[in-house]
Amino acid sequence: MSMPTPGSSELPLRIAIIGAGPAGFYAAAHLLKQKELNIEVDLYDKLPTPFGLVRGGVAPDHQKIKSVTKAYHKTAQHENFRFYGNIELGKHLNVDDFLSYYHQVCYTIGTQTDRKLGIPGEDLERSHSATEFVAWYNGHPDYRHLEFDLSQERVAVIGVGNVAVDVARILCRTHNELSKTDIADYALEALKNSNVKEVYMLGRRGPAQAAFTNPEVKELGELEDADAFVPRDEAIPDALSKAQLEAEPDRTTQRKLEIIEGLSDNDSQTKSKRLVIRFLVSPTELIDDGTGKVGGLQLVKNELYASETGKLRPRATTTTETLNATLVFRSVGYKGVATPGIPFNSDWGVILNEKGRVLSEESKSIVVGQYTAGWIKRGPSGVIGTNKADAVETAGCMLEDAKAGNILSPDFPERAQLEEFLLTRQPELFSYERWEKLDALELAKGASQARPRVKFTEIDAMTKVSKK
Repeated sequence: MSMPTPGSSELPLRIAIIGAGPAGFYAAAHLLKQKELNIEVDLYDKLPTPFGLVRGGVAPDHQKIKSVTKAYHKTAQHENFRFYGNIELGKHLNVDDFLSYYHQVCYTIGTQTDRKLGIPGEDLERSHSATEFVAWYNGHPDYRHLEFDLSQERVAVIGVGNVAVDVARILCRTHNELSKTDIADYALEALKNSNVKEVYMLGRRGPAQAAFTNPEVKELGELEDADAFVPRDEAIPDALSKAQLEAEPDRTTQRKLEIIEGLSDNDSQTKSKRLVIRFLVSPTELIDDGTGKVGGLQLVKNELYASETGKLRPRATTTTETLNATLVFRSVGYKGVATPGIPFNSDWGVILNEKGRVLSEESKSIVVGQYTAGWIKRGPSGVIGTNKADAVETAGCMLEDAKAGNILSPDFPERAQLEEFLLTRQPELFSYERWEKLDALELAKGASQARPRVKFTEIDAMTKVSKK
């Protein structure tokens, strides 16, 4: 009697996706809509809660962006989908465990750490990564116990991407504005008592190269009690940027420059807080105040030059200045972390892959049955929706390989065997139904306070209330 083929009605093609953020859900959705293969998808996450950075990274005052979870919820309703939360790769399970239970494994674990500046004083007290601050105010269980000295009056945010904008905006929001969001309760209280009066965002290149999107920077000019301002001489693009725009007109960049120039007219302060966006400056040192804490920043003025590829890059001039900010958040990019058993490119901070197929570190040949998608595949770029095309590319390779028979031969290819095994490793496993119970409680508590939701931020509490 011949063995059934994986993907047939007798033997589903068993797929594990590790990381329940946007890339994981988009990959699951594409795989589950296939008609010619019988596929079961199990989506894992280290947290009891799904949705990754949509829950833990998107700013609490940007609720509209979070509505993307409706599409993920729809995917979770598929009869062949399972969510296994509160179980971590490298802690409860290793790569070999997954290879024993699945025909294919896809890693969508994101980029967990921030990039360093590599300057003196970076590790002083009151110097933090924006990643930590964002996770803290969003109620991520791993970051809720962090403390930030919000008694300081001047803050520097290094970087001008959307994450930097989020940090600056949250620091500038009033309690009234934040109390209508799903910001973590402890962060709402800490920010209510904040002494922050001035926030400086520092970009190393010019306004034409700023990484923030137009809606993000436009919003900075519409804050309830904070004036946003760009120094006039830094709002105007330099000659090289102007020449590049003339040669390659770009309406989006042109609009961005118009918004920035509009903020340069806003020099009079009428509100209690002030947000200053600077361009063509780089910190060269965080100055010690004598007690091991940040006492200020040494900045150098930059100029742009055309690299061999034609890209405009910054280089330091001889002009320097001191900025008297005593709380610093660096927001200069994310970086992936290597996981034991998964080939990794440490220079790029991504899993070694080609179009999502994992490659061997030694031979650079395809590792059968292992895939990757999202930021850990391509690096931290784009917005939430960018992960869709990326995940579909990977899922396409997975389907192609499955049809060609280039898959793993797991020892235990049945879901019942798997669930029995998982409970031996993590008795407090979270199903999607258990998350829905938690979700309903958060929404109900939010409704009672006229807020979108009030989050549970401790895993013990999540475990306890979802059992009832």
